[in-house]
Formats: sequence, structure tokens, C-alpha cells
Amino acid sequence: MAQSILRIDASARTAGSYSRELTVRVVGRLALTDSTITIRDIGAKPPSIISEDWVNANFTPDADRSDAQKEVLAESDALIAELQAADMLVIGLPMYNFGVPAAFKAWIDQVARARKTFQYTASGPEGLLHGKRAYVLVT
Repeated sequence: MAQSILRIDASARTAGSYSRELTVRVVGRLALTDSTITIRDIGAKPPSIISEDWVNANFTPDADRSDAQKEVLAESDALIAELQAADMLVIGLPMYNFGVPAAFKAWIDQVARARKTFQYTASGPEGLLHGKRAYVLVT
């Protein structure tokens, strides 16, 4: 059965990065012959930081968004589409200054969207992306 793997590399280093080395190895072991592998290198090309315009666009109902608001959310929509399409996530996550890289936090901010990837319920937030397996490789 074909599977889709989303590999996320968060290291700012390309050469000598242990987290990148691990993501390559783990994806190599998980991938089947007919697997689709998408590589999102947020270390080399970090997602945009959310802004007031982004927040306003996000809280505007889809049907009421202007073209400018749709453009502001286009990057987020593309990142969410990759996440929705993936059966598995393999995240290479180095630690910088005792925390995750800013690029990873920016990615989280772009993909954690109410009504898209989670919803608020009476008992708290509930995820909307089901049946996915994630491997977080922390170095």
C-alpha cells in the first residue's frame, strides 16, 4: 500500500547536521518502493513568522476573505496541505540554545490553525488530522 512521508528538516546546518542524517536514515527505513516522500527544509527556507495581517485573515471566515487575505494565508495553506497529505511525518529537530529552532516554531504557527488542523471543543482543543504517525528525531 502506497504511503506518503513528509520529512521536515529544521537544522540550519546542511553539512554535518546530525538531525538531517537521522531523517535521511529513518525515511530510508520507513519508505516502501511506492512511497511518496516530500521534503520540507525549514532550516534552509524557514516559514514566515505570523503577523497581524495573518491573524486577521485566519479569523476571517473563508467565504469572506479578500484576495489579499488569501495571499497572506497561501503559505500556511500549502504547509497544511503537505501535512494533510502525509501518512507519516519524520521531523529532524536539533536543539539550539536549549530549545527548538525558531524555524520549527514558525512552522508550528503556520500549520496549527483552528478549523483546519484542530478545533475547539467544550473539553478543549481537538486535533483534526487523524491516522498519522510522527517520528520526532531530537538531537
